[in-house]
Amino acid sequence: MNKHIGKTVFNSDQIKEGVSQVADQLNKKFSNDDVVIITVVPGGILFTADLVRQLKFDVSMDYISCPHTPGEKNNTSAIIYHQNINIANRHVVLVDDAIESGGTMKRIVEFLAQNFNVKSISVATLFVKPGRVNIPVDQHFAYEMENDDLLVGYGLPWNDKYRNMPFISKLIK
Repeated sequence: MNKHIGKTVFNSDQIKEGVSQVADQLNKKFSNDDVVIITVVPGGILFTADLVRQLKFDVSMDYISCPHTPGEKNNTSAIIYHQNINIANRHVVLVDDAIESGGTMKRIVEFLAQNFNVKSISVATLFVKPGRVNIPVDQHFAYEMENDDLLVGYGLPWNDKYRNMPFISKLIK
């Protein structure tokens, strides 16, 4: 085992259950709607792939990026969005692996709301952490963490590694 991989927080079965919980929430909310799923890359790729296969409504898909350091509340890096499909007057669901500090997601929500005339914006993640900033949109998640421990796996990196682990563990620095 790698020296940076600590105690397992979510095993692969818990992740699958969490994905199903979030899919159920979205299926109830958007049962007959036109929805654009926008993945926050690279972290949200694994969660998005698992999630969209359980959605029972039509979706279009796109991606957005805003590089950041995990846990950083004051991310000022550029938001990169090529808008491969038109999102005006459509429901948008931003999908990421987790809401840690929430600073980056809040910036992305504001960016889309201010520039693209969307019908609504929601956020879907596997889990949220307690120290996050307020993001004033509907948030769909399976788990609320008890602490702000740094985590790795299932999309969550440390030094651009460990995203591909099929479970989530505490990071040992």
